[in-house]
Amino acid sequence: MPAAEAKSVHVVRDEGQSACPIRLVREEDATDSGGAAFAGLTPAQLAWVTANDFKAKPGTTLLVPDADGALSLVLCGAPSEDPYAAFEPAALCSKLPDGHYRFEGDGPQDPELTALGWALEAYRFDEFSEKPSSGAQLLVGDDVDLTRLNAIDAGASLARDLVNRPANVLGPEQLADAAMALAARFGGEGTVIAGEDLLARNFPLVHAVGAASDRAPRLIDFTWGSSDHPKVTLVGKGVCFDSGGLNIKPGNSMELMKKDMGGAANVLGLASMIMQTDLPVRLRVVIPAVENAISGSAFRPGDVFKSRKGITVEIGNTDAEGRLVLADALALADEESPALMIDMATLTGAARVATGPDLPPMYTDDDAFAAEVHDAGLSCCDPVWRLPLWPPYSKMLSSKVADINHISGGGFAGSITAALFLKRFVENASTWAHFDIYAWTPTAKPARPQGGAAHAIRALYEVIRGRYGPQ
Repeated sequence: MPAAEAKSVHVVRDEGQSACPIRLVREEDATDSGGAAFAGLTPAQLAWVTANDFKAKPGTTLLVPDADGALSLVLCGAPSEDPYAAFEPAALCSKLPDGHYRFEGDGPQDPELTALGWALEAYRFDEFSEKPSSGAQLLVGDDVDLTRLNAIDAGASLARDLVNRPANVLGPEQLADAAMALAARFGGEGTVIAGEDLLARNFPLVHAVGAASDRAPRLIDFTWGSSDHPKVTLVGKGVCFDSGGLNIKPGNSMELMKKDMGGAANVLGLASMIMQTDLPVRLRVVIPAVENAISGSAFRPGDVFKSRKGITVEIGNTDAEGRLVLADALALADEESPALMIDMATLTGAARVATGPDLPPMYTDDDAFAAEVHDAGLSCCDPVWRLPLWPPYSKMLSSKVADINHISGGGFAGSITAALFLKRFVENASTWAHFDIYAWTPTAKPARPQGGAAHAIRALYEVIRGRYGPQ
């Protein structure tokens, strides 16, 4: 693997360093001051526990000093049985003073997941202002695969960084530069098609959406790995800012539109994980990168365009631009019949209404793949929820002047009809799945700081590793 691969400085191998112990305490054990939960504590320390009314509720923390006032033990309420609570001990990374720590006794049920959460909790976006990261380092044993942990952490951090960058410094050109730099770092190769060349190369929908901006649209396409390996293709929506176009968004709906390239950011994060761990796949990444702006060149409601696939598309609303650029990108990616094709996009507000900000909907006709992703999401605290590609709803996309309208006529099932629109552009991939992600954490949670989010890519990495990785 390349020497430049990212490594966590917050999770390090335990080589016998001096460290402060962390002890997980269950609520039912916190009432017994003479029990195992408080074994070894001095009378003064037990009095400290009582004075601070430590009840060991999940996620609560108490720093216990020694006789000289120095930190000697961290008590932490053990997480509940809920699998989504597995990251709760990882929040200690942001709560503890600088130094080395290790779990003692009956530590976390999944040491590797807790260690990963510790690294994810340490993330800070500090490109424009200083946000000091924690200096609390977790020491881990051989039951934690640091190589894999570092790769997952680096991929998640890349996705978060890209989403967090403001649109004035991350336009289509800069997104293309970031993608090609990632590919080059691991020995991948690719091309970027820009501006009017998109029409000459038959990407009319990508060109139409990006034509109004003075920052030229782009189609990013890179590959990595041996051509003899199974083809895994990732497609990500790269709308670097979405004004809504002529169907302009109200101001409060435009505030977070720097994150409308969150699909692209997340597929690049997933690609980073795959390449850094050298999975035996032939990886392809396709990203349509545009800015949906307003000018005399803007596409209009009622316009009709012929897509790359030959399907004519009537424009129902210019604020539903993501599915248009994805249509051309999916058609391109589908032409080589990949074994697995995944697209990710911050596509619809309807998905947020249906499942909220933390639970991305997944659409696929492959029941086995859906089950794998669902189970992986539960096991690694990266949940997704399958919604149906309900065929009768396809009628909502009918058009009187074109083969299809790109939005439904009413307000129902917006995320489903968007997925059904995308499905029209996929026919050769053995398995295709669409993820309608939010790419943002509105309120900080353990291992998930507020801001740009890596959604579903850890679960997808585990599925891809399980399917195609070394057995």
